[in-house]
This record gives sequence, C-alpha cells and structure tokens, in this order.
Amino acid sequence: MKIILNGTEEVCPGHESLTDLLNRKETATDRLVIEQNGLIVPRDEWARVQVRSGDTIEVIRLVGGG
Repeated sequence: MKIILNGTEEVCPGHESLTDLLNRKETATDRLVIEQNGLIVPRDEWARVQVRSGDTIEVIRLVGGG
C-alpha cells in the first residue's frame, strides 16, 4: 500500500499500526507527535491505529529551545 510520510510517497506493508511504522523506520518515540490525515493521534492510541492506503502521516519531533 502507498502512503505519504512526511511529504514523501512510501510503500508500506499492510496491517501496520503507527507503532509498527515507527519501529520499521527505526524512529525513537520520545518527544514525537503523529498526525494522520490532518488529525493528531494520541500517543496511547498509536499501537491500535492502523496505517491505511492513501494515508498522509506527519511525524513531528518536538525540540526544545530558547
């Protein structure tokens, strides 16, 4: 299936949760926000929310600064 991940088209395996996607991309999960199709997904739902063909997913890393 195809998704848009951070503005880039990507082919993903089927039946993958947001947590699975992060693990496959070897992305550390601390200080992240995930937006799926324009809606922020709460962290406690990442393992239950499935990635679907055609999804637009933005993975945003929060950075502190001053």
